[in-house]
Amino acid sequence: MSNENSQRSAGEAALQLITSRSSVKKFADEVPSRAQIETLLSAASRAPDHGRLAPWRFAVLQGASREILSRAMQAAFVERNPTADAETFEREGSKAFRSPVLIVVTAVTQEHPKVPEIEQWVAVGAAVQNLWTAAQAVGLGCAWKTGSHAYSAHVLKALDCAPTEKIIGFLHVGVPLAVAPVRPAEFADKTRWL
Repeated sequence: MSNENSQRSAGEAALQLITSRSSVKKFADEVPSRAQIETLLSAASRAPDHGRLAPWRFAVLQGASREILSRAMQAAFVERNPTADAETFEREGSKAFRSPVLIVVTAVTQEHPKVPEIEQWVAVGAAVQNLWTAAQAVGLGCAWKTGSHAYSAHVLKALDCAPTEKIIGFLHVGVPLAVAPVRPAEFADKTRWL
């Protein structure tokens, strides 16, 4: 295969990964290997990043370590809902176990004369997109969750986050068993051609 054909084939494969992106609804119990997770983190770390500030941080939870997040989610939930029943309390804690691996993506922004905070936030979003695309490329899938727990002091403390760290999302990762429908690429009414 010529170099040109090889590049075209790689480009088509990359485009297919992006245009077929969809959230995983159900994960297999199979745990991705550490090497696979490190591949995803390596891809994430290559996101566009004005000033090379690397504003992203990752906390990888798998196996029993997901219990750390589960307990923190339950504590945060009880603080907001002190009269919640036991079933709802348990369900809240189960959110940490939706996938065999959970990558908590956080942002640490800083004052910079040439890189506004918004650009640093966007860089973290780009890191998540890179991680997601890499996951698909190695046969895994993702689901990006936030909700009130992303803003909870209980959760931030449990994950040993720095005072300046903000949770961008809980990225569930694993082998997909069921995925949501691919969202239509509706851009016409959101685009201005000048």
